[in-house]
Amino acid sequence: MLILGIAGGTGCGKTTVVNQIVDELPENEVGVISQDSYYNDLSHLSKEEREKVNFDHPNSIDFDLLISHLEKLRQGKSIHKPIYSFVEETRLEKTILTAPRKVMIVEGILVLSNPKLRNMFDIKIYVHADSDERLIRRLQRDIKERGHDLEKALTRYQTAVKPMHQQFIEPSKEFADIIIPNNHYNTVAVDIVRTIINDRLG
Repeated sequence: MLILGIAGGTGCGKTTVVNQIVDELPENEVGVISQDSYYNDLSHLSKEEREKVNFDHPNSIDFDLLISHLEKLRQGKSIHKPIYSFVEETRLEKTILTAPRKVMIVEGILVLSNPKLRNMFDIKIYVHADSDERLIRRLQRDIKERGHDLEKALTRYQTAVKPMHQQFIEPSKEFADIIIPNNHYNTVAVDIVRTIINDRLG
């Protein structure tokens, strides 16, 4: 099994890059796991308490579960991947049965910040985008998809997103094998990654 880790700041375009890589590959040979599925279960907290949680700090992620799930996949076993609701800000009771694939892509803002998880990746990728661009994308997503108002989205950006990016996410760039600038559509970098994967699949 080939495991890719794809990190980068919020709104940098990780999902776009993942889709570009996956689009040209055989559908049944590639699986994608999002770090967002592994936010800690906060169902024991009230909605007000959940809103105070810093979701951009590594402590908000259940890395132990993510690592154990990757290990199981590597052993050829299926896993029950959690489902996380950004609207409710907690994990749902339902899970998704996920089978191992020849290529597993693990994507999320903090996936290169955890040493044990990072060491499981055969290829480490960091997607870089301009901070203004990321802020705009983040605000649009929080308001449209997650039901936040502008004030809440801006407050969260200033108090959590930006400082955590500077403390944990940006420094994790040094561990990347490939850095993809994503202010514009970057076909060369994506083609390189796809070539590496195809060589392994071949």
